[in-house]
Amino acid sequence: MSRRELAVALHDVEPGTYERCATIREWLGERGVDRLTLLVVPAADLHPFHRREPQMAAWLRDRVASGDGVAQHGLRHRRTRGAPGPHEWFAGLQGPFGSAEFVGLGAAETSAAVRAGRRIMTAAGIEPEGFVAPAYAYTPALRRELAEGYSWWAGLLHVHTSRPGRGMFSPAVSLGGSTALRRTLSPGWARISARAPGSVLRLDVHPSDFDHPSHLAALETILRGASRQRAVTYGELLA
Repeated sequence: MSRRELAVALHDVEPGTYERCATIREWLGERGVDRLTLLVVPAADLHPFHRREPQMAAWLRDRVASGDGVAQHGLRHRRTRGAPGPHEWFAGLQGPFGSAEFVGLGAAETSAAVRAGRRIMTAAGIEPEGFVAPAYAYTPALRRELAEGYSWWAGLLHVHTSRPGRGMFSPAVSLGGSTALRRTLSPGWARISARAPGSVLRLDVHPSDFDHPSHLAALETILRGASRQRAVTYGELLA
């Protein structure tokens, strides 16, 4: 039987969370995660991250040189439009100013946001190897845009690729923090989900997880159980 792989994604890396994310990266390394994927928000406050926090850009370049992967995490990681039907219901779970950034945007706006984010990352000397939509909220326009410009993009249940037949079904294990109920129930559910059979364990880590002792304890438990799994970036997962 082949060795199971561990694909950790550290979400919401931007100037406001940079120092905490650097600390979390060290914490993960101490627990055997020698490779992961960093999800970078290019312009959380509409200012390019490398101009707002030059040290963050240098840190990211160093992490890439050390083997980590970097993916683009939207442009602002902030929802700015409403949308009809089920998309609005889903975005509403994130709150009126939640993180489902692409819900409600038209094709031209979606394309402009994605491409602006990529230009910012390239200008910082970091080429994103893939894309993860904030809140895993994808729209048809966003999927079309990503299929043309990114080697992979990850949803809640699948990791997709522009190469036919190379994607995979792999649900992400994540800890919920948007409501009190999710904060209470998600640690137990994450522990159970992490034990599900499969060749890959996708584990999402958010800076906000470290505000909640129950979330931190769940991460500790999951990583102990995955200590013999080979850590990979998303790019390596699909290579």
